[in-house]
Amino acid sequence: MESGMLLSGGQRALIRESWQRVSGSPVQHGIVLFTRLFDLDPDLLPLFQYNCKQFASPQECLSAPEFLDHIRKVMLVIDAAVSHLENLSCLEEYLCNLGKKHQAVGVKVESFSTVGESLLYMLEKCLGAAFNPEVQEAWSKLYNAVVKAMQRGWETLPEGD
Repeated sequence: MESGMLLSGGQRALIRESWQRVSGSPVQHGIVLFTRLFDLDPDLLPLFQYNCKQFASPQECLSAPEFLDHIRKVMLVIDAAVSHLENLSCLEEYLCNLGKKHQAVGVKVESFSTVGESLLYMLEKCLGAAFNPEVQEAWSKLYNAVVKAMQRGWETLPEGD
């Protein structure tokens, strides 16, 4: 992950500044992200099961303690990426393994574009007018770098596994 060339200093500053406004309420903002995700792709809901229990609705899922833990973890991954903007490559192995875990539970690589849309939606809702085209572009670049690292987890999994 060549993060130095990926994001300019100005873009890293925009990401840090905007994340500071979001990171104080990670679960609240994570619920916005996942509400949007389920609105955009309701077929993702069955991927979230705990103790073999299927959720009947996105609302039921979004209020389950186990799912709220998942939201915390997602927001921590974003936080780690923001914290390591100068050296995203140090997260490479972690993100690759995270990709393998997502593949193992049935997540398709294509779903990450919908997650990216949902992330940008959440940022826009949280930041309001401060979510300008420059902020959007910076976050899109960061998200794409994270997803590329996670996709390498798919690519390293042997066929039939």
